[in-house]
Amino acid sequence: MTTVLIADDQPLQRMGFRMLLESQDDMTLVGEAAGGAEAVRLIDRLHPDVVLMDVRMPGLDGIEATRRIVAAGSRTRVLILTTFDLDEYAYAGLTRFHLAESTVKTHVGRVLAKTGSRDRVQAVILEYEAKLVSPS
Repeated sequence: MTTVLIADDQPLQRMGFRMLLESQDDMTLVGEAAGGAEAVRLIDRLHPDVVLMDVRMPGLDGIEATRRIVAAGSRTRVLILTTFDLDEYAYAGLTRFHLAESTVKTHVGRVLAKTGSRDRVQAVILEYEAKLVSPS
């Protein structure tokens, strides 16, 4: 069973997420927060598996709340939500991004297999020919 906390300053948004979560057999809603500071306190107390975190909230926003959650060493995973189409919100919400060398090799191998390329050089040539990339 996955436990979930909702953090959003809009009551209707929280209600919509609540209704969706309550309809799922494998998820349990453990709490709701109307702001980032409240979310941080509830996570410390309730230890949910996941928090649905709105980016923009008055007071402590979702980005700073996420930073505090991660800095505290919480095992709670944060799913950041926003209706704003701004890249800086997405970038700010990335608290750590790590790719192992084996992961990169796996992805390169899949690209080669899907494109029928014998090596990375041939894959790059295909990208240029398809105009997916251009010389900088």
